[in-house]
Amino acid sequence: MLKLSIYQSNGENELFVSRSPEQLAAISTEHPVSTIGINEQETYQVMDGFGASFTDSAAYLIHQVLDEAQRGELMSKLFDPDQGIGLSVLRNPMGASDYAREIYSYNDLPENETDLELKRFSISHDEEDIIPLLQKAVKLNPEIKLMASPWSAPGWMKTSGHMIGGELKQDYYPVYAEYFVRYIKAYASHGLPIYAITPQNEALFVPGHYPGMLMLPEAQSEFIKNHLKPEFVKNQIDTKILCYDHNWDRPDYPLTVLEQAHDEVDGVAWHWYGGIPSAQSDVHQAYPTKEVHFTEGSGGEWIPSFEPAFSNVMRTGIEILRNHSKSFVLWNMALDEHNGPTVPGFGQSTCRGIVLVNQQTRELTYTLDYYALAHFSKFVRPKAVRIGSSSYDHIRSVAFKNTDGSIAVILFNDSEQTGNIELKLQEESVLSFQLEAKSAMTVFIQK
Repeated sequence: MLKLSIYQSNGENELFVSRSPEQLAAISTEHPVSTIGINEQETYQVMDGFGASFTDSAAYLIHQVLDEAQRGELMSKLFDPDQGIGLSVLRNPMGASDYAREIYSYNDLPENETDLELKRFSISHDEEDIIPLLQKAVKLNPEIKLMASPWSAPGWMKTSGHMIGGELKQDYYPVYAEYFVRYIKAYASHGLPIYAITPQNEALFVPGHYPGMLMLPEAQSEFIKNHLKPEFVKNQIDTKILCYDHNWDRPDYPLTVLEQAHDEVDGVAWHWYGGIPSAQSDVHQAYPTKEVHFTEGSGGEWIPSFEPAFSNVMRTGIEILRNHSKSFVLWNMALDEHNGPTVPGFGQSTCRGIVLVNQQTRELTYTLDYYALAHFSKFVRPKAVRIGSSSYDHIRSVAFKNTDGSIAVILFNDSEQTGNIELKLQEESVLSFQLEAKSAMTVFIQK
């Protein structure tokens, strides 16, 4: 006898709500039936999980603005697999990103000074808010994997002399490789192993108003192959190296890095701000032994109203996972009522966090991203394997088998009308129901 747990999102006021099979609308004769077949024998990637980022801004809001009771409840709802939604991947900036209260690295120096031996290297900034939250998250969910990405090298290593703009000077490739080693060892000393890094966030985008750094594919290949990986080997560091960390519209970049630094690269990291998810599969097909990760996607006011915004996370999340990704990571864990804080001079922010922390009222609000992530993360546990599932343009699906044999199926009705769905497992009917237009459902099957 199968035991079913069903959660449905059917509009702004009905998010991730528990339903019994009897509460679902029966299929009607007005619409054809879409059969979603689940095939346990058809297997794909093994999952690391789902999550977001403790940017400086997010960590500050959660650790300093919320009171202890609010913070405790929020952390439980984010990371506890039983009491919350069990987020299991955290990808953090190494130094300041656009979402930080100030521009900083782990080795800031006065102008015209250098520190080739990194004697002034320090992660003291992170020890204030970020590290305590990471330690709490790992305590709530020991399966959490930590990723890290720099928006920029320290300014003194760059052609611009600043964390804004410029490229890494070739003379500083060795010391920058050592900078990564120092970061990984410093975090390890706090009981926080770094699972994976990328050499550069969004290496083809150089913003003029917040930290960034151009790193062309040939430069990234050389840095990884001749400096970063050898430094990891020398220091017995097994942290994975993921290349690229940018949008789907330039698959030529990771293809170049994988060609030039194949053995030293563990996989490719992707963002959703350009192109289509099938780029992940195109690169995976060329290099099937390399991992696929989705490391950043933010929602925001550019898709303002609820329906398209929620639909975008569900639709895109399903397609990211159907295109071999082992992770699905959104952006800021928390932002305030002004979509900030942001670095000085940033201007108007339009991004949305997983939660909203109002700095004036100290009120905590769970955004649509929290509930969209819940559809994936609550029942798809780390080490789950993606299995075969029928998927259509109008009814999208993705399915996973957990290590205990349970199965999670995520469904999204991407059409403008109610759909009839019959869910089958190994040709046996499990559930028949109506799914309203633009609504999502997770079906958790325990045998």
